[in-house]
Amino acid sequence: MTTPSSPVNRLRPRRSCLAVPGSNPRFLEKAQGLPADQVFLDLEDACAPLAKEGARHTIVDALNNGDWTGKTRVVRVNDWTTHWTYRDVITVVEGAGQNLDCIMLPKVQDAQQVVALDLLLTQIEKTMGFEVGKIGIEAQIENAKGLVNVDAIAGASPRLETIIFGPADFMASINMKSLVVGMQPPGYPADAYHYILMRILMAARMHDLQAIDGPFLQIRDVDAYREVAGRAAALGFDGKWVLHPGQVDAANEVFSPSQEDYDHSELILDAYDWCTSEAGGKKGSAMLGDEMIDEASRKMALVIAGKGRAAGMQRTTKFEIPEA
Repeated sequence: MTTPSSPVNRLRPRRSCLAVPGSNPRFLEKAQGLPADQVFLDLEDACAPLAKEGARHTIVDALNNGDWTGKTRVVRVNDWTTHWTYRDVITVVEGAGQNLDCIMLPKVQDAQQVVALDLLLTQIEKTMGFEVGKIGIEAQIENAKGLVNVDAIAGASPRLETIIFGPADFMASINMKSLVVGMQPPGYPADAYHYILMRILMAARMHDLQAIDGPFLQIRDVDAYREVAGRAAALGFDGKWVLHPGQVDAANEVFSPSQEDYDHSELILDAYDWCTSEAGGKKGSAMLGDEMIDEASRKMALVIAGKGRAAGMQRTTKFEIPEA
């Protein structure tokens, strides 16, 4: 495992992660104009077996010649239990490594699968003269074994950037009684995904990674998408997959703070900076209106402010130094 020679922003905006079939040039072109934070070009489930080899070269061409400005560029390869994986990685990274941010590895079941991808990426980078360690890894958890091992998976490589929940395969792997991906199974009165999401979130945060929720397949029901996305956002997830252009704006909205919350977080940061300064009396806590703020308040505000800044939000309020 290796570390890049220069710092890499592993915490890129990922409110909306758009899936695009790697074998479809028309979809690849259209994706470039959509306001998704991340686009991943898919060689796995979205590509039929007979189309995978050709799709590798289609993806290389799209990465090298497309305009992906403002987007995190990711390719999802096939999982290590197939015979396609190594050639997916070699063809894509050798062909377009300088225009690629991350490789997404699906169906990760243990840490060694991440280590193997890290080592392969390192060999390709050294061979091609690319910066070693710059290409990140996104690990997708899609079955019970992967979830049980998620702590070790999250700490397996300094290249890791996200842990992703893959609900469809996961639901099948545990025999969940549902055919609608992401929706609650009939007969269960609580949230059937709460433990899974929290388990992934804790592993991700333990290693300073992002946590991403997977797809919602009822692509025309945007209201239901917002509801499911809101569940993950409320827990602290950083974003969610989108399978259709109609879901992009919903994801960006749900995983961004409201204007009111963003403004309030910035005010907390300003007020705390002032009250702990010499001019503010070097106090450890202070009042912001009717609210007492302290170091814990600052940490919470940093999270919301960070999300707002990453989303390009602008303040509509200004901190006023309180009168003596």
